[in-house]
Amino acid sequence: MKKTVVITGATSGIGRATALDLAAHGFHVIATARTTEKAGKLTAEAAERGHTLRTVLLDVTDPRSCQDAVAEIDEQTDGGPWALVNNAGIVNPGAFEDVSETDARAVLEVNLLGVARMTRLVLPGMRQRGEGRIIQMSSAGGLIAVPFNGWYSAGKFALEALTDTLRRELAGSGVRVSLIEPGTVDTPLVSGALARLAPPDSRYEAAYDRARRIVTARKPPGPETVARAVRRALTARVPRRRYGVGYEAVMARAARLIPPAAVDFAMCTALRLNGRRR
Repeated sequence: MKKTVVITGATSGIGRATALDLAAHGFHVIATARTTEKAGKLTAEAAERGHTLRTVLLDVTDPRSCQDAVAEIDEQTDGGPWALVNNAGIVNPGAFEDVSETDARAVLEVNLLGVARMTRLVLPGMRQRGEGRIIQMSSAGGLIAVPFNGWYSAGKFALEALTDTLRRELAGSGVRVSLIEPGTVDTPLVSGALARLAPPDSRYEAAYDRARRIVTARKPPGPETVARAVRRALTARVPRRRYGVGYEAVMARAARLIPPAAVDFAMCTALRLNGRRR
């Protein structure tokens, strides 16, 4: 019997790659989308590849939308999915002084509270069956914070903490919880964030340009690398607590072992933030 996996934010980037990968490897995939148009495109792409997946409309920032989506999923799966991949996410980049409270709130609403909503809704069914998997899409940015990505890192740091707590609370329930921690990945999320990293009249304008050059200096891997990590977490008899993906994930873990002063110096030097600015 196929195991059902729900993937949020499944119509582009990592979510799309994961949905297509899991469908190709025998999972019953339910992919969430914010519009019927996006849902139709994903279904058609899967069909072109000879795979089948279902879609459900979902806005993770809307509690009623989450409730309705999970109710529909419960009906399709006779009691809820075997696994949930919390992938939906957004980035509002910029220096602390350049990101508005509205934009900061939007990041936390999607990347943290949306994850919590969906997880809370699927857990009762998993507990009742005595098994299940929760996969949280974190980031290397959830391990170390870099300039101009503070609110994204804030949400991912919080997600790491919340997931550690959840994993420990679910010990003995049969529900396994894992974090995926990708570095920079070639997705519309990343390219869009880089394009928006240019607020007008910002004191950080020159540093923003340097940050873009640093990020684009090396070709990042595609989202398929992250999709494979998700599949490993779902197919492992005993999944790991964390799956790092890519160069930045390795460097982020290493940086946590280095004195903070040295990390500050390296980052500020690379972006030329050490000079005094008004």
